[in-house]
Amino acid sequence: MTTPLQLHPLHTLLARNNLTAAAYLKRVADRHKALGYGAMAFRKEKLSRWTREGTTPERTAQLAIASLHHIDLADVERFGWPDFLLLALNDDRIVLDSPWSPAGTVKVLTDKGGHVDRRGFLIATASALTASLAQWATAAPAVAVGDRGRRVGTGAADLFDVRLEALRHLDDTVGAGQVYDAALLELRLITDLLKDASYSETTGRRLFGCAAEAARLAGWCSYDAGRHAASERHFLTSLRASGSAANPTLGAITLAFWANLRYNAGDPQGALHLIDGALADRRNITSPRVVAMLHARAARAHSKAGEPTAAWHQVDKAFAAYDTAPPPDEDLPSMYWINHGELHQVAASSALTLGEPKRALENFTAALDHADPYDTQREARGTAIYLARQAEAHLGLGEVDAAVEVGHQVIGAMGGVDSARTTDTLTELREGLSSHQDVPAVRDFLAYAA
Repeated sequence: MTTPLQLHPLHTLLARNNLTAAAYLKRVADRHKALGYGAMAFRKEKLSRWTREGTTPERTAQLAIASLHHIDLADVERFGWPDFLLLALNDDRIVLDSPWSPAGTVKVLTDKGGHVDRRGFLIATASALTASLAQWATAAPAVAVGDRGRRVGTGAADLFDVRLEALRHLDDTVGAGQVYDAALLELRLITDLLKDASYSETTGRRLFGCAAEAARLAGWCSYDAGRHAASERHFLTSLRASGSAANPTLGAITLAFWANLRYNAGDPQGALHLIDGALADRRNITSPRVVAMLHARAARAHSKAGEPTAAWHQVDKAFAAYDTAPPPDEDLPSMYWINHGELHQVAASSALTLGEPKRALENFTAALDHADPYDTQREARGTAIYLARQAEAHLGLGEVDAAVEVGHQVIGAMGGVDSARTTDTLTELREGLSSHQDVPAVRDFLAYAA
């Protein structure tokens, strides 16, 4: 049963453990005393103050609660009250702790955990990231299954590949809102075959590969909608499926998208850890475009960490990797969007983050003027986001009129795209322009974009 989203995490904890407020607070008080913090009152009114009146518990009370639920002090610091309580809900234990084997992957694929909508929340600690990368590198691949259900061949995987290709392009055009449910449907269909059908080793690995891509798409759509906890669940599921598929290239793609989430959620070092894991055995990555994407993600992570030298070094490595890539129709179908234009957009975004608006504009221009340009017709969501960053670069150079002109292009590019990231980007642009309301064109734009 889905937990109502309006519930405070503490109420959810009590409900799942069948505890009254008084009984729970007595446990907290006992732990508080056992930790050497002294006596703590445990009248049930205290819980109401914490959950309904917005009162933050004293530091020692938070530490007692964390100890009661085996939550690390570092995570108390990282997430704060009351968000660190979400770690005690155990919605993610199956995806984090199941064996890295085909049976473990199927168990994760059929899990219905993660019911609480934890927007902006990351479920994987630094130690969980490290453990996941190590286990992915040694994951047991799928073997033939011949003793259950009807037998399926590689034709089933071929059909899933076609459907997933269509979903990738739909995501470019209409955004994550509509594509997420379709990706979950594909994942359920694939999972049903993996769980109930017979197949050869080759077919099994192909099906796990399709599951990895469907879960990656679901993770990307969740991220685009601002649902970070759900996104990490899907990315971790995808990484597991890529291990069962014995396909390190698919896993590297997932790690690149997961890194995007981490650095944009305020954890650039975690993002770099994921990228390093993907590149640890780059010889097994079959696509130069995937390698280029990984270096581009590393550049953005370094820029978010305020490390310009490392960021530009990674930009150079991204272009160098791309220069070895074959024509798009000879590379992975999922990498159609990686080209010179995309890499220049990444370079521009990195420059903007590093406080170099002039260098950012040079790369935004190169992204469109290059012989291998960024495709604004295909990439509606990305076009809106990059245009908003271009407007921000103009603002950084004091070019207010140019920023407003590009701002109108942002609104035009957003039409019909369901994407929280795009909406957030426009909000940030409006906030940047708000200090220039003495300019009539700015006032008109802010009224139009409201």
